[in-house]
Amino acid sequence: MANVVIYSTPSCVYCRLAKQFFAENNVKYTEYNVADDYDRAEEMIKKSGQQGVPVIDINGKIIVGFDKPAIKAALGI
Repeated sequence: MANVVIYSTPSCVYCRLAKQFFAENNVKYTEYNVADDYDRAEEMIKKSGQQGVPVIDINGKIIVGFDKPAIKAALGI
């Protein structure tokens, strides 16, 4: 099973789409709200070099944005 982390904010449409995709495909994930958690925001920036969300970490593979083909490939689905 993949280790999936999503860095998101409550107002992010693409974050909601990514979480909906995970739910539809029974993918368990850990979510960090970087709008409220400064330490996780710094972690996200360090991992991705980006300040925009979502940033998705799947087994160490960093995907910036809701890139469905890349997410599917990283999950093997």
